[in-house]
Amino acid sequence: MYDIIILGSGPGGYVAAIRAAQLGLKVACVDKSSIGGTCLNIGCIPSKSLLDSSLKHYQLLNDYDSHGIHVEGVNLDLNIMMQRKEGVVSQLTAGVEALFKSNKVEFIEGSGKLLSNSQVEIHNENLKETLETRNIVIATGSSPIELNNIKLSKHIVDSEGALRFEEVPKRLVIIGAGVIGLELGSVWARLGSEVVILEAQDHFLPMLDKRISRQVFKEFQNQGLDIRLGSAVLNAEENQDGMKLAYSNADMETSVQADKVILAVGRKPNVKNLFDDTLLELNQEGFINVNEFCQTSLENVWAIGDVVRGPMLAHKASEEGVMVAERIADHDVGLNYDHVPNVIYTHPEVAWVGLNESQLKDQGIDFKSGSFPFLASGRALASGESAGSVFITADNATDKILGIQVFGPSAAEILQQGLIAMDQGVTSENLSKTIFSHPTVSEALHEATLAMNNKAIHIQNRKKK
Repeated sequence: MYDIIILGSGPGGYVAAIRAAQLGLKVACVDKSSIGGTCLNIGCIPSKSLLDSSLKHYQLLNDYDSHGIHVEGVNLDLNIMMQRKEGVVSQLTAGVEALFKSNKVEFIEGSGKLLSNSQVEIHNENLKETLETRNIVIATGSSPIELNNIKLSKHIVDSEGALRFEEVPKRLVIIGAGVIGLELGSVWARLGSEVVILEAQDHFLPMLDKRISRQVFKEFQNQGLDIRLGSAVLNAEENQDGMKLAYSNADMETSVQADKVILAVGRKPNVKNLFDDTLLELNQEGFINVNEFCQTSLENVWAIGDVVRGPMLAHKASEEGVMVAERIADHDVGLNYDHVPNVIYTHPEVAWVGLNESQLKDQGIDFKSGSFPFLASGRALASGESAGSVFITADNATDKILGIQVFGPSAAEILQQGLIAMDQGVTSENLSKTIFSHPTVSEALHEATLAMNNKAIHIQNRKKK
């Protein structure tokens, strides 16, 4: 009899397993593939490895001359780059395996199916058995969405296939200008591909305020990403040169030719064949219904990560895994879902948390805002990374920080500093009184809070009404 059986070993599942074992519970983690799930094996980690490698290649070709460093005869060995990526993945998966062993977490290779709130059926090529448990945690993650009119093939791949190209495509078309599409587009554009991104929506990165999204759009265009908004793909036809995609734009039908096509239109929860339809409730989008503590409609069954509501983010899944493990161990804990950070790991990075201006206006919240451009940052200028800005909002009455958006160097790290302040209830006035090291790019966050209260030093303050 197990205390917990966890289905899925991604960043939600393996973190839940380790934390539960630390709390003295008997834990088994079930997965039909390698430990680490999509994120570690075919998602977050390998994509970031290629993003960093491709950035070094791009900077070597484009950025070093201005520093007085002249390089000739630059050669790209894509095979070595891919080997490095796989080495990073192997090192991290081996690390999680070691953590399972040291924490006495039992790993069972196979697929799991819920039979009840206390029974899980395990099956693989060699066995089929039923295990008894006091709790079940579903952490099976998600998989790429496919389009009815666009089928995966030799020339059309999903996000996993896009990390395994054997050569740099001459012309690459990406369907979807979201996080995955922009990151993959950045990788292959840096390595020499002509990249076209087709996005059905008319607004670019609508979760951001327009002043930030406009900066991001312009910068990515300057980097060679041909982003075509309002472009709905109609069909794909294979020819001798690869694929011809027909799409509509401004009520006109046109087409684009590609050697390779990446389908990056989102992800769907992995719940198929996981339980009988009558066992658990799903919402209209196919996610498992849970409460604020990730409890399902079935007693002692929990669900976390990409199979439940909220952003499909590894860190959100991990924190839910910790919360569920601790609640099973009778700890009174919860999560603040208003403070889940989001990052696009392009260069510069894009990061945001909390409410944007449109949301604040829709909710009738009286707010104030402040911003600071990296063009006015001494450290950003010194490093040649002055694109972008920091934008912050706060409640006019309480001075509570409500949202932060960063586009620029080390955006994810800068955002995290602001998020710590938000979590601790630090006001914008208090944050502005914090001493920031000089010169750092983090000073942009400091100056944005100063600007919010018309106290900025290194940019002109807004005129008082």
